[in-house]
Amino acid sequence: MGTVLSISPASKKASIMDGEVAGDGLKNDKSLKRHSMFVSLSWKKLVANSAKKSAKKVTPNPLPTRELPSSQVAQLNSENIRKTHQTEEKKPKAPIPVPVPTVPKQNNEAVVQNGRLSTVQKQPSSLSLVSPRRIVIQASTGELLRCLGDFMCRRCFKLKELNSGEVILWFRNIDRTLLLQGWQDQGFITPANVVFVYLLCEDTIADSVDSPAELQGTFQTCLYLAYSYMGNEISYPLKPFMIESNKDVFWETSLRIINRMSAKMLQLNADPHFFTEVFQDLKNQRDTSDSNLDR
Repeated sequence: MGTVLSISPASKKASIMDGEVAGDGLKNDKSLKRHSMFVSLSWKKLVANSAKKSAKKVTPNPLPTRELPSSQVAQLNSENIRKTHQTEEKKPKAPIPVPVPTVPKQNNEAVVQNGRLSTVQKQPSSLSLVSPRRIVIQASTGELLRCLGDFMCRRCFKLKELNSGEVILWFRNIDRTLLLQGWQDQGFITPANVVFVYLLCEDTIADSVDSPAELQGTFQTCLYLAYSYMGNEISYPLKPFMIESNKDVFWETSLRIINRMSAKMLQLNADPHFFTEVFQDLKNQRDTSDSNLDR
């Protein structure tokens, strides 16, 4: 047997209405979801567009330029130039070497005006400063050696057979021996060294010398001290300077010369005026009566 279900018209109609209402609700829900989706998409697009616009560099429209009058343009240019000069003056500048002008003749004084050097005539004054004149003395090495030999002959007047050539030979033999034996690379005989030797000999050699050997020993002792003080090498051997039979006298004479002449030896190298005086004194020792040429 089967069961029969009966549906009343009212219930059927209600169910149909309920179905329609449910269908409208679903439609409204779908439309709301679709509308919300559209709104979200449009919002995202708006945000992206605004970000792109903000990322772009906005350049304002340039203002229309207006022409300035020529007087105002010149004033602005002068102000810009003045500001540029002020900025350059504030910067530290390196010192520029400027040549020192020499003293012009006729009492003219050099004056710098506007970056240019000009001369101004000075009135002559009653008090004038006179600078000392420089004395120029010239002499060759051979001439100074001849003057040294003449001095030795004049000082040792008891040695009748002594001549200036013999004294020069003593000097040249020692210098040549040191060169041949390798004790020095260049010769010692120069004008300045000859003046130094004369300074020592003028104080050491006495006029009472009556023996050529004594004179040669004293002269070679002076040469040893001159080589030790003025020479180019650190040390020199004693053999070319010292005579074997006069060894003790050699050292005694050396110490005596050092104790007495040390200050003058230093002054000769430090004081040009003193050197000039000794140089002139040596040159005045030349025997004018001798007509032999310098060698």
